[in-house]
Amino acid sequence: MSLGTNVVSNRLTHLIVSLAVSSALFLTACNDNSKQTETQVAEAVDLSIFEGCYTVSNDEPAQIKVSQQDGAWVMQMKEPASAKRVWDNPEPLEVIENSDVSKFFSIDPNNVDAVLGRPDRVLVLAHVKSAYANIDPLLDSEYLSYIYRGANTIYRVECDEVNTDILANPHADIIVDNVNESV
Repeated sequence: MSLGTNVVSNRLTHLIVSLAVSSALFLTACNDNSKQTETQVAEAVDLSIFEGCYTVSNDEPAQIKVSQQDGAWVMQMKEPASAKRVWDNPEPLEVIENSDVSKFFSIDPNNVDAVLGRPDRVLVLAHVKSAYANIDPLLDSEYLSYIYRGANTIYRVECDEVNTDILANPHADIIVDNVNESV
């Protein structure tokens, strides 16, 4: 071999080895960063988005209250007017993994910020990313609730300390006339 061929061969060898090492380092760095990013994302979930009161309609008083007490998340339900208090005893809530979202809601877990629920899963709350809530015509709120086998949007409303009779029948005084006169 000539001297020129050896120089080119050596340079190609160094180039190939350098590319292989660089690729290995690049892939290793990518893998480490993705693990760190997953951990950082899991730690970055801000559960304060749930703090407040909720109802099934914007024009109704609050029915569920979510708050943080002694470092733990809890929920309370509004008591009927006959009770001597406005809110019942706090029930514990726990974080639910986004991968479990499909057990409660028909929504892609990637479109959900966070999920909280009772340990018995009778009540589960999810916060949908606002960008997704804006484009999904079935959602008119960023909050979803799952209450014993049924899912629906709920609305965040002002908390109040007004005792209302949530068990009263709002249709008690409505008279429905027969619209079919031939009967």
